[in-house]
Amino acid sequence: MIRKAVGAIVYKGNEFLLVHKVKVSALEKGSLMEGEWDLPKGGVEQNDLSLEHAILRELEQETGSTQYRVIKQFDDKICFSFEESFQEQTGWKKQETTMFLVEYFGYDSDLVLKDREIAEVTFLTYVQVCERLTHKDTKQYIKSFENGRIT
Repeated sequence: MIRKAVGAIVYKGNEFLLVHKVKVSALEKGSLMEGEWDLPKGGVEQNDLSLEHAILRELEQETGSTQYRVIKQFDDKICFSFEESFQEQTGWKKQETTMFLVEYFGYDSDLVLKDREIAEVTFLTYVQVCERLTHKDTKQYIKSFENGRIT
């Protein structure tokens, strides 16, 4: 099975949004796993009306704000295979993440953490984002945009 997901490259001026995720480990009875820096992303849910609806829901869930405007959906997706232990636990073999370019037009003070799996939300320069991202696939995806110009 392929898990469908959505993700966003969110910008405000010349900076980009990253979230610091600290997922709860089901394998270790609710203990927190080591955090990871990532773009806002999440699974598509059955009640999502569209992929655009899914990314706006995820953004609100992870940042507490609705001050977003979807600019475009990218053709290229982030795709990867899950580790065998995760496959056994969930039944998902791969994930396919549809990516969006999204503008944030709110204030930094509007970003309120509501999701206990998100420890921090911050805007960073393109170079800082490339340095801080945890996942290799996401790093490669964002580095494919020359000179931080994501259009």
